[in-house]
Amino acid sequence: MDIAALPRIDEHATLVAAPAGEVWDALGEVLEESFGRPRSARYARLVGVADRTASGPRPLARGSAFPGFRVADAEPGRELVLVGRHRFSTYALVFRVEAAGGGRTRLRAESRARFPGPGGALYRLLVVGTGAHALLTGRLLAAVRRRAEKVR
Repeated sequence: MDIAALPRIDEHATLVAAPAGEVWDALGEVLEESFGRPRSARYARLVGVADRTASGPRPLARGSAFPGFRVADAEPGRELVLVGRHRFSTYALVFRVEAAGGGRTRLRAESRARFPGPGGALYRLLVVGTGAHALLTGRLLAAVRRRAEKVR
C-alpha cells in the first residue's frame, strides 16, 4: 500500500513525561489492548476488515496484525506504521515517537485514508465528520501517555 498516496485526514500529538523507549512499549501495549477487545472484533466483522485477529510477531513488528490493522513498518522507539482496509475505506495510521528534551517524548498520530464510493462517503461522514475519529485518537494517545508515565 502506498501510504503517501492516501489523503491525509488529521494529526494528533501528546507530550509524554517519559523516554522514547517507554513510550514505544506503552504504545504497543495500548494498541494490543484497545483493538483486542470484543467490541473491536465485532466492529471488524461488521465493516469487513481485512485483518480480524491478532497474529504475527510480538512485540509489534513488521507483519504483526490485530483487528483492523497490520504493521507495515516498525522502527522501535521511532515509528510505527499501521495499515488496514475494509468495505468502506483503505487507511493508515502512522505513529511517530520523537525526543522532546528534558526526558520527555512527543507522540504523534497521523491518519490517512481513502473512502471510495457512496458507502465510503457516508462512512467518512459518520466517522470523521462527527469528530468520532478525533475523539478516539485523542483517547488512544492519552492512554499511551498515562501508561508510559506510570512506569516512571
